[in-house]
Amino acid sequence: MIVSNTLFETEYPYNDSKIVVFGAPFDSTTSYRPGTRFASRTMRAESYGLEYYSPGQDFELTDVPFFDAGDLNLPFGDINQTLKIIESYTAEVMADDKFPLMIGGEHLLTLAPVRVAFKKYSDLALIHFDAHADLRDEYLGVTLSHASVVRRIYDLLGDDSIFQFGIRSGDKAEFDFAKEHTHLQLFDFSGLEEVIKKLHGRPVYFTLDLDVLDPSCFPGTGTPEAGGVTFLDLMKAAFKVFDGCKVIGFDMMELSPPYDPSGISTATALKLLREFLIRINSNLARR
Repeated sequence: MIVSNTLFETEYPYNDSKIVVFGAPFDSTTSYRPGTRFASRTMRAESYGLEYYSPGQDFELTDVPFFDAGDLNLPFGDINQTLKIIESYTAEVMADDKFPLMIGGEHLLTLAPVRVAFKKYSDLALIHFDAHADLRDEYLGVTLSHASVVRRIYDLLGDDSIFQFGIRSGDKAEFDFAKEHTHLQLFDFSGLEEVIKKLHGRPVYFTLDLDVLDPSCFPGTGTPEAGGVTFLDLMKAAFKVFDGCKVIGFDMMELSPPYDPSGISTATALKLLREFLIRINSNLARR
């Protein structure tokens, strides 16, 4: 048997796919522990070890028409050029009426697909699962940082457009800002159903920083924070977003394989990705 080098050994071509997955291997603004640049290639290499059948959804991932575009060739150290490359590819995918799914990489990179989506959807909203608020106006004098990505997205979307869950870390200024300008839920997903109702029919970009998970089950991330959510809580909350919102793009960020040599964090990310691909496909089919 020959093992494919694509995610979950998918063989669907681009033209036949509803979902386009691409890796964004970049972590130049990481403030604590780098390594997220290795996430997508590690997930791709390890994905053959996961069963492709989802017993919870009673569906085979092999029946989901998704295309693995591989990793974008990003210039390490050049933030602006990296964002432009991601924007360009995301724009191609969305122009072809396909669903972009990015695997990062540091969280700053979410700014790129959001910029593209905002050009298409002027009423775009953001749902953000994370341990960190990411609302700093700058970090060490730099305004483009993984610590300020949601603040830069706020600069685009404005008030009543950003909804944050699972947050348990940030400086006081970030939480003061959130009180005035975003919906921020500490520690868990309380109030998610109400937000979903509020966003009914509105286009939503959904970004998941995997460090929302508790580091006891997900140590492989650059900035672990105690007090996170469980795998099942995260999966159920994400399903609610996919089922209840008009999600037009999604990313999974901040897996850092070097910090979990056991491979458990990569396996966790892959199982989430399997479940999400199935769920996204099911919801796209109903639109």
